[in-house]
Order: sequence, then structure tokens, then C-alpha cells
Amino acid sequence: MTSPAEQLRVLLDGVEQVLPADEFERKVAAVARGERPPLRVKFGVDPTSPDIHLGHAVVLRKLRDFQRLGHTAVLIIGGFTAQVGDPSDRSTTRPRLTPEQVQANAATYLTQVRKVIDAAPLQIVDNRDWLSGLGMPEVLRLTARMTVAQMLERADFAARYAQRRPIAVSEFLYPLLQGYDSVAVRADVELGGTDQTFNLLVGRDLQADEGQDPQCVVTMPLIEGIDGAAKMSKSLGNAIGVEEPAGEMFGKVMRIPDALMDKYFRLVTDVAADQVAEISAGLSSGKLHPGETKRRLAREIVGLYHSPPAVAGAEARFNVQFRDRGIPDDIGSFKLGERAEWGLADLLVAAGLCASTSEARRLTAQGAVRVDGRVAQDWRGRFSRGQLTGSVLQVGKRRFARLTG
Repeated sequence: MTSPAEQLRVLLDGVEQVLPADEFERKVAAVARGERPPLRVKFGVDPTSPDIHLGHAVVLRKLRDFQRLGHTAVLIIGGFTAQVGDPSDRSTTRPRLTPEQVQANAATYLTQVRKVIDAAPLQIVDNRDWLSGLGMPEVLRLTARMTVAQMLERADFAARYAQRRPIAVSEFLYPLLQGYDSVAVRADVELGGTDQTFNLLVGRDLQADEGQDPQCVVTMPLIEGIDGAAKMSKSLGNAIGVEEPAGEMFGKVMRIPDALMDKYFRLVTDVAADQVAEISAGLSSGKLHPGETKRRLAREIVGLYHSPPAVAGAEARFNVQFRDRGIPDDIGSFKLGERAEWGLADLLVAAGLCASTSEARRLTAQGAVRVDGRVAQDWRGRFSRGQLTGSVLQVGKRRFARLTG
């Protein structure tokens, strides 16, 4: 039997916050001593898109840590809550999804989730099973548990209210519905990102109201996407999906800013904590080359989801596309900002690769401009922000810029 201290070391590794910490430690210690059954550890995912990315994997990997210590993972597929829309960290109301869209996304989620967590001990449930059957009396009873003032304590709601941006009443319901999930599955612990803290604590309060032992809350850091700025999100075009081809995954990892390598090593690889500390120290001292270290990071991440031959092939293709074409690993970057679309000539000037639009036109006509290794044919070409994020813009053999969101 693993000692309480060893269990806590594993379970707290990489964690942002535990609430309440002393209560969590008592629960883990009681299980380790055989004084109570294994913990029921809840994690809910709303299938709002068809893909799981490395941002989701951060929390899923922590769920796997609980599994490997004998605790029971309870994965809740938000078949009902996905139709409501989680307002966490949102400046606008989420678009409503149809039941058909949610069902299609959920079908792909389970395959992808199993790439990260273990098959057992695992329970998979869908909150449509209990939320879709709630009648108006139960809904009114839930809404009476919280006040509008409490809801407006949330930073995202407070900001939208101050800016007079719409807040749908259904968004106020979301934390209550997620909290009711904890009551339905009798969770001992709930995992989530730091943006979920409010929702997770609501679950704790609802359990106490129902006479259950309230769950502890364990939050994990959010990771930025390949643009190095915004939280990883498919809608922002900065995500690395767990089902992406090995070559695409390798190339995306190589695009992340150097400053994020430590975080990625800690949260989305199996590299031991002491080795990560050595890598970070080596990068800080200059002992380790950032480009070579990022290659190791790419191999580690791709190797979690693809075979060794696929990893080797992905790196070889990357070499052909970039290194063998003379594109260095440690090039500068240009932030695309909030513009939805860029014209090529304007972009070349803004990124500092051309002195004027006339020079940009001339060099493009000469075939000296490349976007991700492909020759740009027309200086009048236009690109969406999503198309450009993570790409390498090149002029001649010596001018480069990696484009970030």
C-alpha cells in the first residue's frame, strides 16, 4: 500500500490549488490507511467540439494519477450542460449547440479520452441521464441555492455586467447544473482547470445542502496554446489535438514560445519532475540549446499518442521542411493581434521583414517570400488569423518571423 505521503506527492504534483487542502489530505490518508473506500474523483467534459487537445489532457492526466493509486475516476460527459454552455472565462455568451451536434462530438470524445486515461477504475456517465429529467420544481429549488450577487462575484460575469454585455439567465444556471452533477455521482473530489474554481465550489455547496460529504476541489493550471498568449482552444486555432497526425503535432510543438517549454514538460509529458527541473536549469544557464530541448519536448509529447516509428518520421519530416531549408529553430516572432485577416504585403511590413509595401510586392514577385516553406505567389493574397497562427514567414534566406496569435 502506498503511504499517505507518497500518494500526496503524486496527487499534488503540478496542481494549482486544493480546496480545502487539509480536508483533502485527510481523505487521501484515510484511503491509504484502509479506513475508507477509494475516492470517487469526478471530471466533467462538455463535448462542445469534436476534439480533445493538450489543454484537456492536463486535467485528464491528473485524473489518471488518481486511477493509478486505486481511486475511481468518474468521467462525466456533459451531454446536457454542453447545450447550456459553460460561461467560465468567457466575454460573450457561447453559441447554443443542438442535441445532434453534442451527440456527434461526444462520440469522438470517448475514443480520444482513452488515449490519456486508463480503462479502469473508470466510470463514464452522461449528465443527460439526470439533468434532462429535472422538473420545474427541482430547477426552482436549485436556483434558490444561490443569489445574483453571488453569481456576479465571478470575474467573467462581473466584467460583462460592468461592460453592459449580455449575460443569459441560462448562464447563471450552468454552475448549478455542474454542481448538481457532483450530487448525482456522490463525488469525493472534483478536478478542473483554474477557470472552473467557482463552478467546482458550487458543487461542494450543493452536496452539503443534500447532506453529502462535500467534495474537495483540485484545480490544474491552464496552458497557453502554440501562440503563447491565449488559453489553448480549437476555436482560437492554437490547439494541439491528441488525435492529430504525428507530423502536424510535432510541428506545432516546435512552434511554442521557448518560455512555455517548462510548463509543457511539467503538465503534458511523462518526464519526471526532477528531470524537468534539470531541463529548466539547463535552459536558464545556457547549458541546453532551446531548439534541441524543444525537439525533445516534441518527441516526448508525440510519443504519448503515436508509435516510435511515427515520432521518428515526424521529426524527419520537420527537418526536411525547416532545418534542411535553412529555417533556424530560434527565430523571432510577430504577434498577429486581433485582426481577423491580413494581406500579405501589409503583414510583411508589419512583421519587419520588408521596409515598405512596394518592397514586399517586388520580393513576392521574385519568389523570395515563403509562408511555412511554400512560395507565396501573389502579394495581394489574404490570410485569416487562424491560417497564419504558428506559421513561419520568410523573406529570402535570412529574414524570418514566427507568427503568433
